[in-house]
Amino acid sequence: MENVEQFLEQLQLDKNITLDDIPNIDLYMDQVIQLFESKYGGTKRNEDDKILTKTMINNYAKGKLFFPINNKKYSRDHLLLISIIYQLKGTISINDIKHVLENLNKKIVKENFRLDLLYTCFLTLVEQNVNQFKRDIREIVSGTTEEIQHFEDEDTDYLEKVLLISSLSYMSNLYRRAVEKLVDDIQHEE
Repeated sequence: MENVEQFLEQLQLDKNITLDDIPNIDLYMDQVIQLFESKYGGTKRNEDDKILTKTMINNYAKGKLFFPINNKKYSRDHLLLISIIYQLKGTISINDIKHVLENLNKKIVKENFRLDLLYTCFLTLVEQNVNQFKRDIREIVSGTTEEIQHFEDEDTDYLEKVLLISSLSYMSNLYRRAVEKLVDDIQHEE
């Protein structure tokens, strides 16, 4: 891969909904969708992809992934939970997400839990993860470039991408398995 930095820039890894992005008023569903589209729109793989839809939000509500809304409006805590759901759904099932967030929802409703503090911790970890990811990608690309030297093929660019895809997919599977183990631990504790 010729330009790792350009590749990393195209991934738009710095796109996250922050506490400053969320207004201090409750939002209607269309406003929630607009907020997510404006923040994550550039991360879509295809122009037709949807970041968040009414159907998705309704399914999250029906599946009890977040506590009930009031007067068709979503609070700051709802938006934070939807943001967490948005991040989780790329890795684990909706059913697993429900198990992960079940006690958190109870804490928010019954204990006036400060979700904004937990979310701030999440964003701090996300920033650290992004920095680690960038270092890892540079290292993996470097290793792939070394490995591809074993081939005397005209199509080394393609072969290098196959190796990168295979290596990154393998790493993704390792992380997914670790997440699933943690979800299982939460389920067993309940």
